[in-house]
Amino acid sequence: MATSTNDNDEPGADAGLTISVAAPAYNEAANIAAAVTEWRRYLERSPDVSDWEIVVCDDGSTDGTGAVLDALRDDCPRLTVVRFARNRGAGAAIAAAIGGTRLDWVVVLDSDGQFPIANLDRFVRLLRDGRAKAFSGARVRKADSLPYRWGSAASGAASNLLHRTRYRDFNSIFKVVDGPLLRSLPLEAGGMNCSTEITARIAELGHAWVEIPIEHRERGGGARGWRFWGGARDRALLVGYLGYRHWLLRRGVLRTPPDPAAPAVPAAAPVPARVPEDAR
Repeated sequence: MATSTNDNDEPGADAGLTISVAAPAYNEAANIAAAVTEWRRYLERSPDVSDWEIVVCDDGSTDGTGAVLDALRDDCPRLTVVRFARNRGAGAAIAAAIGGTRLDWVVVLDSDGQFPIANLDRFVRLLRDGRAKAFSGARVRKADSLPYRWGSAASGAASNLLHRTRYRDFNSIFKVVDGPLLRSLPLEAGGMNCSTEITARIAELGHAWVEIPIEHRERGGGARGWRFWGGARDRALLVGYLGYRHWLLRRGVLRTPPDPAAPAVPAAAPVPARVPEDAR
């Protein structure tokens, strides 16, 4: 069992939640210090969190993001930094950050400051209930420009159609997922569309996402790490690929991957050998 790190815990009290934060960072020198500091303060002060860690993957940044992360890590031993020698894309960075986590629940979000970690307050009761393994933050008012909002709405509608779901925000990156389940996913997306893939992969395993309305802010500074038309093209291709994969799974052409969150089935007891009558 995790050891509590919050000062307000009392002996015999509920041990609370153990939370890993996983995030990518590419040329986020303008935002990363504020983001990590916000996450750390929230996790340290939350009475609902008993153990925590932060894992950030520096995706080959060239603007000093790595140096900022080094300074933050010197002051925060619970911060782990994964590094790529070259830029490999947000999908690869998120997968690496997720792979570096170890606690019961993983919070996935961006490092650009658009998703306040205080949104997690809205998830706590449901996390404690234990009735679901996957939760997603639905952005009530997206703080993106109109073209990005249109693109997200169109790809979300197409994804819902292909997967036979009705999620309000299929593409939201703010997710809270059972750690073993999330770490088991064979994520393939290379760019900013990894959030769409995570939604689809969890649904493939038969888990229904629980959506919770969240706040979404404007970027803290700097510029997006991807461009609209290239990102729109890549997202359309990925949505088509995931939809085709889902169709193959429904038809039995592909096998559904094993679900690590499924309860273990006890092995059948061995049947004793029958002794022949003449040997008695």
